[in-house]
Amino acid sequence: MNQHDDTHDALIQSLTLDALQGRQPSREQALRLLTDQGIELLPLLHGAFQVRKQYFGLGVRVHILNNVQNGYCPEDCNYCAQAKNSSAPIEKYTLKSDEEILQGAEKSYNSGAYRYCIVLSGRQPPSARVEHMSKLIRQIKQSWPVEVCLSAGFLDRDTARQLKEAGLDRYNHNLNTAESHYGSICTTHSYAERVKTLEAARLEGLDICSGIIIGMGETADDIVTVAMKLRQLNARSIPVNFYVHVPGAKMGARKDLTPQKCLRTLALFRFINPDAEIRAAGGREVNLGAMEALALYPANSLFSEGYLNVGGHGMEKTKKMIEDAGFFIERVEEAD
Repeated sequence: MNQHDDTHDALIQSLTLDALQGRQPSREQALRLLTDQGIELLPLLHGAFQVRKQYFGLGVRVHILNNVQNGYCPEDCNYCAQAKNSSAPIEKYTLKSDEEILQGAEKSYNSGAYRYCIVLSGRQPPSARVEHMSKLIRQIKQSWPVEVCLSAGFLDRDTARQLKEAGLDRYNHNLNTAESHYGSICTTHSYAERVKTLEAARLEGLDICSGIIIGMGETADDIVTVAMKLRQLNARSIPVNFYVHVPGAKMGARKDLTPQKCLRTLALFRFINPDAEIRAAGGREVNLGAMEALALYPANSLFSEGYLNVGGHGMEKTKKMIEDAGFFIERVEEAD
């Protein structure tokens, strides 16, 4: 082993010890983790695993997403198949029936999901929609011991309070990328509006779920900036999404991602947000390929069944991957 190797090992050890004690790494350390190819992947993942294990053990929280409203969105997020500037041939529908949404919750719980994620397209839910969602959330929470997360666009504190009183556990609103890069992926709203929504949710007692999409032309510094901003916002759930092009979406196909970059990013988010739920989210299957199971070393959460407009592994395949890697599916009843 040469001195260069010793330096890399010392960095991983420093990152690990700091995270185990809740300390944030320096920006320089975080950037090296993403950019210094001399830092070998397996020792890095082992360090991230030590942190994941301290806070979450070997449990994996599986989330099932129900896309209850698709398309008809006025925003121009150019990575999204549902955006107003997208020509993707997606199925558009205004809102699934109450029965379908409730059946989705029951199916999620029965299949082993920890959290049921209800997602609606659009900019901001009108008051009638908020009342409707609140009623459904109450029914779900009274019927099954499963956590509920809602993603419905921008909200203010009054709306957040109403959803919290209905029993909502978490509100999802992704930052997606750094403020400096935001204008290149969307022009119909600002990064600041997204932050304001997250702060409103948190101030009303909702846990916040917010993450990133990597592979959209962002820099390593952008990725580090988002990870640190989510720590500042105290995001309890952080989905790390890996860009997948849906033909017709304005951004187009890209070749920014490798399995190594995806796994390094997951490790980075674990070191910067040691006690947050880190999720290997959209695009995991496509971008990680044969290395997919390694995501479980830094991440303690996965999506199963599919995403908004892209398919994913079914629950049985997800379960097998988790168990084959030596982990187990955590249920709500088992959590502290």
